[in-house]
Amino acid sequence: MPGKVFKKTSPNGKLSLYLGKRDFVDHVDSVDPVDGVVLVDPEYLGDRKAYVTMACAFRYGRDDLDVIGLSFRKDIYLATLQIYPPEGGEKPPNTPMQEQLLKKLGANAYPFHFEIPNNLPCSVTLQPGPDDVGKSCGVDFEIKGFCAENLEEKIHKRNSVRLIIRKVQFAPDNTGKGPKAETTRQFMMSDKPLHLEVSLDKEIFYHGDPIAVNIKINNETNKIVKKTKIGIEQITDVVLYSLDKYSKGVLSEEFTDTVNGSSSFSKTYFITPLLSNNREKRGLALDGKLKDQDTNLASTTILRPGVDKEVLGILVSYKLKVNLMVSRGGILGDLTASDVGVELPFTLMHPKPSARRTL
Repeated sequence: MPGKVFKKTSPNGKLSLYLGKRDFVDHVDSVDPVDGVVLVDPEYLGDRKAYVTMACAFRYGRDDLDVIGLSFRKDIYLATLQIYPPEGGEKPPNTPMQEQLLKKLGANAYPFHFEIPNNLPCSVTLQPGPDDVGKSCGVDFEIKGFCAENLEEKIHKRNSVRLIIRKVQFAPDNTGKGPKAETTRQFMMSDKPLHLEVSLDKEIFYHGDPIAVNIKINNETNKIVKKTKIGIEQITDVVLYSLDKYSKGVLSEEFTDTVNGSSSFSKTYFITPLLSNNREKRGLALDGKLKDQDTNLASTTILRPGVDKEVLGILVSYKLKVNLMVSRGGILGDLTASDVGVELPFTLMHPKPSARRTL
């Protein structure tokens, strides 16, 4: 057998689906092809045809709401192949993995190939709440094998084999300069301003790696910076269903370094946004989750220029927020405190598997 193969058998035991991997990489201009093999019991097949489909679907709402029409499920893309009897036309050559499987499984095994269009969304799951049941909301890809007289025939779940796959993106090789934002704030009763500058060393950060936040404060006022609050928000844009757009905080930390009036301050703070600190947040976007495998916060969506956003289902982005709490000092100072803040976007993704992780 080839190295690692994912195998799934239908509940009735008559069909088995084999794939060499379940993650398929979107390189923005192209996507890894999906290739596998389906093994069919010849007695069960009989005079019928054998098919394989690949579907990309968007689900928004809970299973138990289907009956009153409040659940929303839309097939964004559906491709169908008749693998037996084989149809005419030119087919791509079998991969080495397929050749090995066909040799081992025998004459009742049939190969298949799918090309994933590069304008389809990546796999995203919205984190369910503690009491939610059924399939998670989000975008998923599914490979399904079944036998039928024709494609209009209704297929019972136990008579088909289904396997969820993921379309994933990795961080591009060429990264831009780290973002920078600054603001100047003038206060009443103070002749001179307070200046805040925040910068990141790079544009793209990898899941699980610390983010270095460089902060420079030039406080020419007579007020005191009491503390610095650093937060990260995940912005989820559900473009396909109802144009929902919402933000959820995935990190919030406070630092109590003080900056007195007529003084300057410079420091680098290290923060790390992690799913493990956000398990209870319903609706948080995660990278598409496979059964029995952990996942992480959803990666930033990288769009190909000119792509129709509506077909993408769910878009994810991140922004860093830095706020200074500035007060007068003294016992009543905090009662008149005000915030001075900036925001800047950044990208959160996985490195390519071959890329060396660098902080």
